[in-house]
Amino acid sequence: MSAITVNGLTKEYGDVLANDAVSFEVEVGETFGYLGPNGAGKTTTIRTIMGFQSPTSGTATVLGADVRDEAALVEAKERVGYLPSNPGFDETATGTEILDLHASVKGDSRRAELLDLFDVPVGRKIRGYSTGQKQKLGLVQAFMHDPDLVVMDEPTAGLDPLVQQRFNEFIREETRQGVTVFLSSHVLSEVRRVCDRVGIIRDGRIVTVERVGALLDRSGKFVRLRVANHVDAGEVSLDGAHDVSVKPVDAVAAGAAAGGSGAVASTATELTFTFTGDLNTLVDFVDDFDVLELDIEEAPLEEIFMRFYDDEGVAV
Repeated sequence: MSAITVNGLTKEYGDVLANDAVSFEVEVGETFGYLGPNGAGKTTTIRTIMGFQSPTSGTATVLGADVRDEAALVEAKERVGYLPSNPGFDETATGTEILDLHASVKGDSRRAELLDLFDVPVGRKIRGYSTGQKQKLGLVQAFMHDPDLVVMDEPTAGLDPLVQQRFNEFIREETRQGVTVFLSSHVLSEVRRVCDRVGIIRDGRIVTVERVGALLDRSGKFVRLRVANHVDAGEVSLDGAHDVSVKPVDAVAAGAAAGGSGAVASTATELTFTFTGDLNTLVDFVDDFDVLELDIEEAPLEEIFMRFYDDEGVAV
């Protein structure tokens, strides 16, 4: 049995079609990333599978409970942890009081362990919390009753890089212990660190569900290369390079950016492109230039949509 099954889920808000026949499954014991730009329909799906709103059509099951069956869903949610985007806690309460309230409903067998991990100032009132502290408190309440399934909407929003790394390590360990994790994000680099598979949603429609490695192979890398040479666009011949941009840059500025003294050739060029080919071929290509600066990053999410999906949201 899948932990979450979504079948033809559609949600309309008047004239707005927020989810359009969304279908996917989340397997027991995996971390599934729900990926898409802001406004793509991620939160609508999450709110529907959590039972906070009814689907217009279609359905979903959570730990075997139909989201349209209130009694069954309430029972199933005893084994579910949930972290909404921008968790709204009572500003006049302390962190301890918030956790005590949640514990009275679902238990808190892991509270001490999680507070030690995420270092939440539970003795202070929520009004004095930073965004990151509220997020960490939300993580504690989501996991403290040792759930079988955890659903999170943008869980690392507001967390500093060190806490994000701690969170990633924690999620990987939870899935090794058999916990199922469903999390939404609009950041591909975040999802790749913890997820086994991803579902990508755009304009309310699922455009692909696949393993993270396959997605990264398709999306490629974004390359920014500054060289101390004059290069014409017609001279760039590299298998796997897409959307190549070539422009002259100030050589002194380029040299300084590379950590040099600025005394470099009088002409320099910046090349940018998305690369989906063999990295060894890219290394050979770069070796032909006097390199001033080289950045290689994950392709932005928007690049993935532009490269692999047409206007109808269908893979091309």
